[in-house]
Amino acid sequence: MKKASTFLIPFSAILMIFACSNSDDDTALIDSSTGSTTVPEVYKKIYGATSITSDGIYVTIKSNGQPDHKSVYYPTTNAKYEAFSGTTTFGNYAFKKNPNTISLTNAYTFKIPLNPVVATTHASTPLAAIGVAINGVPLFNQYAGPNQPLTDEFQSFDQYWGHPTGTSMYHYHIEPLYLTQTKGKDALMGFLLDGFPVYGPEENGTAVTGLDVYHGHTGVTVDYPNGIYHYHITNSDPYINGSGFYGTAGTFSN
Repeated sequence: MKKASTFLIPFSAILMIFACSNSDDDTALIDSSTGSTTVPEVYKKIYGATSITSDGIYVTIKSNGQPDHKSVYYPTTNAKYEAFSGTTTFGNYAFKKNPNTISLTNAYTFKIPLNPVVATTHASTPLAAIGVAINGVPLFNQYAGPNQPLTDEFQSFDQYWGHPTGTSMYHYHIEPLYLTQTKGKDALMGFLLDGFPVYGPEENGTAVTGLDVYHGHTGVTVDYPNGIYHYHITNSDPYINGSGFYGTAGTFSN
């Protein structure tokens, strides 16, 4: 009689078979020999990150938060400084520069779920970064302060609809105009802290409609051919996100 051990598959081989049989561009692969995790292909679209890693549970995205486009908020000695005045293209507000400047030394860490799921209780978004754009710039919610609309802040948005905080954190509350101009209005714009992707204001060539209270819906995208819940950025309140995170949020630190 043969020994039972001749019928056993090494555990490491089982792990590798399992990882490969369930893999596609949106699933992390685990190397059974090292335990390291390959970041899903879609995250490579976050071209503004300084690093992107995964432990199999979370994807950790690090960024300096500096926009890759010109702005009046860069120091005047910086190559990406560009003066701006007149009327903003969002809502025809007369531009009024706020007193802040984009930091050249900040470092941000976004830790988001690798496999996001709908939350049992939908937490409100904070008055800080709620996600990250593909150019590494933080995304903010629809408020200027606790339940305060953006009415008085629109006029301080630069030519690409962003501006810095008092701590020099440049961010977008609304459509990241440079990204929709260069990548397309239906392209991936980033991820919120709950791990669900954010897309532009169009879908299949038309303005998106029928979003839920969290400002998203479930459907197929170029990056997720099997479908996924995703947010859309539109040019009316709440702009990026509605009544809180659809999923359970990870963390942001700086």
